[in-house]
Amino acid sequence: MQSTIRLFADDCIIYKVIRSEGDEKTLQSDLDKLWEWASINSMKINPQKSKSISSTKSRIKQSLAYSLGGNSIVEVNSCKYLGITIKNDLNWIDHVNITTKKGWRALNFVMRTLKKGNNNAKKLAYTSLVRPILEYGVACWDPYRKCQVKALDRIQNKALKFAGEGRGENCNWESLENRRKLARLYAMFKTYTGKNAWKCVKKQTTEAQLCW
Repeated sequence: MQSTIRLFADDCIIYKVIRSEGDEKTLQSDLDKLWEWASINSMKINPQKSKSISSTKSRIKQSLAYSLGGNSIVEVNSCKYLGITIKNDLNWIDHVNITTKKGWRALNFVMRTLKKGNNNAKKLAYTSLVRPILEYGVACWDPYRKCQVKALDRIQNKALKFAGEGRGENCNWESLENRRKLARLYAMFKTYTGKNAWKCVKKQTTEAQLCW
């Protein structure tokens, strides 16, 4: 195998930098080897669910044709991998749209359920059920365009109002943008050092734990 393969549960992705026709043939050869390996080990790969996506800086994009088990792999402009929607131009608009729709559905559910609840319960419900949706995998897809940032912020702003919290300087909630920045820094630190950026230690004099 000359291409790179990543496996996670029942998801598999294979990729390679394509600079020449020889690279295309190498990737196709590796796809054939993957299909052969799966057949030998009695594993089934559904070619209909397999997608091909390519990203390039070139203005003229060449269509790449690959196959799996004799079946053509459909080339798409965007695809989902491990819950994150990736576009061929690396723009996160599709993933932001999907994430905001899920976030609004979750927040509307919380608002209906806890309409008469206290503010602490509302805040807890938001941070437990809604915010994780908005922050899933943000170290990978953190958006930089203002329209996408605002689309995510509107959900938290609505939750702030629902929980009776102040906004702007009076808000005690950390912004989603800052939390995404911390997630990126944490991921970079862990990748570079192989260690966690924060660790917990227990004080000898108390039962409290400190984390940094």
